[in-house]
Amino acid sequence: MAIKSGIRDALWMIPGVAMLLALLLVVLHFNQEQKPAEQVAFKARRVDLVGRMRLALASASEAEKSAVMATTDQDSQTFADQARAATTEVQEEGRELEDLLKTGGTSGERDLLAQFSQNFTEFQRIDKDLLKLAVRNTNLKAYDLAFGPAADALREMSEALSRLVAANSASPASSPVMRLADDAQIAALRLQTLLPPHIAEESDRKMDELEASMAKDDEQVRKDLAGLAALPDLSGDADRASAVASYDRFSTIKAQILTLSRENTNVRSLAISLNQKRKVMLLCQETLNALQLAILEEPIAGVMYGPPARPR
Repeated sequence: MAIKSGIRDALWMIPGVAMLLALLLVVLHFNQEQKPAEQVAFKARRVDLVGRMRLALASASEAEKSAVMATTDQDSQTFADQARAATTEVQEEGRELEDLLKTGGTSGERDLLAQFSQNFTEFQRIDKDLLKLAVRNTNLKAYDLAFGPAADALREMSEALSRLVAANSASPASSPVMRLADDAQIAALRLQTLLPPHIAEESDRKMDELEASMAKDDEQVRKDLAGLAALPDLSGDADRASAVASYDRFSTIKAQILTLSRENTNVRSLAISLNQKRKVMLLCQETLNALQLAILEEPIAGVMYGPPARPR
């Protein structure tokens, strides 16, 4: 009797087990249908993140170049801020992508992201130094002084010396006055022509050579002006005194120019942008491109997704 009772219980349970199995099969069926769609969405999310990283990286690089080439401190600062903001965007999207790759993706993709992160760290280090230089614009400020106040001071010196020569044209001392005045103007102009090359120069050694030539010309100008002061009729002459004062003003401005030129922030930032920054930028973009392709080429059963196959 006990055996028959157990059989009846087992037979009673069979319909319930069958229904449970049928329900499980339906759930599995729908899960299998949803899984490819979820995989496609997960892939698209990662591809989109990499694309946004590439775009933000290009924006950061473009803004950095604009900061380097800008002609005012305000514009340089504006572009530098834009570059930093775009770099921060790359960093944030990279962290989001890293979190996604921890839950999915392949080890190869994680390796590529790690490689990008290493290159991007170098990108940030270079950018930090470069933008700090770019916003100072010392070479541009040196040019402004050289072609503005410095040129004006020498022009005023030349005009004072020309008046001095004209006023003494009939004097017995006309010959030495003309010679000393002309020599002073020639030496001053020669010195002036060395300022722009100094501002544009990248090498400290060549700047040293230019400054040595300037020192010789400066010595010649001062010697000629002192020679004019030694002439009996010119010791208290107003034009001679004006020429000396103008040259002294030029010398003060020249010292400012050389200091700014030595800092060389525009020249240095441009050199970094065209060399170190460009190289690491290419590495970052190449790694992101490889990562994007790797994600696109992930197989999804029953789904054609990614770059089209090359025709045979």
